[in-house]
Amino acid sequence: MKISSSKSKPKHKSTYKSILKKVTLSISVAFTISAALITLPAHAEIGEPEKEDLKFGFIKLTDMAPLAIAYEKGYFEDEGLYVKLEAQANWKVLLDGVIDGQLDGAHMLAGQPLAATIGFGTKAHIVTPFSMDLNGNGITVSNAVWEEMKKHVEYKDEKPVHPISAAALKPVVESYKDKGKAFKMGMVFPVSTHNYELRYWLAAGGLSPGYYAPSKGDIKGQLQADVQLSVTPPPQMPATMEAGTIDGYCVGEPWNQQAVFKGIGVPVITDYEIWKDNPEKVFGMTDEFTKKYPNTTARIVKAMIRAAKWLDEDNNKNRMEAVKILAKPNYVGADVDVIANSMTGTFEYEKGDKREVPDFNVFFRYNATYPYYSDAIWYLTQMRRWGQIDEKKPDSWYTDMAKKVYKPELYKVAALELIAEGKISKEEFPDFATETGFKPAQNEFIDGLTYDGSKPNDYIESFKIGLKGDDKG
Repeated sequence: MKISSSKSKPKHKSTYKSILKKVTLSISVAFTISAALITLPAHAEIGEPEKEDLKFGFIKLTDMAPLAIAYEKGYFEDEGLYVKLEAQANWKVLLDGVIDGQLDGAHMLAGQPLAATIGFGTKAHIVTPFSMDLNGNGITVSNAVWEEMKKHVEYKDEKPVHPISAAALKPVVESYKDKGKAFKMGMVFPVSTHNYELRYWLAAGGLSPGYYAPSKGDIKGQLQADVQLSVTPPPQMPATMEAGTIDGYCVGEPWNQQAVFKGIGVPVITDYEIWKDNPEKVFGMTDEFTKKYPNTTARIVKAMIRAAKWLDEDNNKNRMEAVKILAKPNYVGADVDVIANSMTGTFEYEKGDKREVPDFNVFFRYNATYPYYSDAIWYLTQMRRWGQIDEKKPDSWYTDMAKKVYKPELYKVAALELIAEGKISKEEFPDFATETGFKPAQNEFIDGLTYDGSKPNDYIESFKIGLKGDDKG
């Protein structure tokens, strides 16, 4: 069943818009005069939205927050947009809704627009002009698995030392093999951040998460696997593990903390510890939509940037208000206490072991909203590493694909307008005059490797476990 939120249009909308245009014109003239006296980036003023009535999809996770806040705080309406937000059953249904036009855009896994555009799974040209957040995921194991893992984990002051390597899981997996049992873990979708983070963690600890071989008709990703990974929708993760169908999972919040509250499992690591400040979700639309409705696209991005800014404002001062909004059944629908456990800058591992993780959820700071090409390329390297891209590609291919999907030029239009309106300072955005779309080389990964988005093949070759060169799954 789909649950949605929507706001009705104001009465006498045409009159209202006419007045608004006149006021906007007056402000625009005044601003033009003022602009001569100060230095701001030149930009073309965004016109009226070509499409005002919009429907956006999301999955019940806390990182859909920018959509909920843009809606609840009236940022969409400020842009002349009348939005309905509608929860979707799973990531495939959500993607299909965007492709067939039932949804105008959606909260998406970062890998979804890339996979669709390169043709892994459903083929469609999906783009993103907005990155929704950094971090936000965790890996949880059942109580029984944790009891065995603990024997191989370092302790200090009677608490586990973090980050916990998958090397501590390896003896548990081997004991399963000795008994002829498969060790199974859940992730939310084949091209999800969760799949790649779980695989990254397992491989860094010496465990093979298996390979895909699409050219051979194998899309399960379990070839040569020490740990069998399969898809489970996020809200169903705790119950699926409690039933014994899976032994652990990687998911976004609040479904790791839910396991702690229910007493059925232990989160052993966050994605912040696997790759510090990793990009997570994006807002996805069809390329056709952004070209047909450029003003609408820019206004959507404007509203969501403002929402992200509000979420991180003044050291997360608005987070508890955000938690109460997200707890509503039409959004995430989990208990306030469960959502607050991670959204307010803490994370609880074992019951009672709550630690400060102020950047567990980041929505605006560190340029979190900017769609970096290098972020896109990281996902493509992992698709190649595990066989979803089943043949070697030159470095130039990775850059070309990133530019086809990630659209910082659309983001820039929205950002410059926000700067011109005085809503956000230019210092809070990347320097658009010099920004290349590539972050500096990053080395804060659990395995200590360095990632340089301009050299994807060098990065792929650096892994001990994974496809290289001309390898196929």
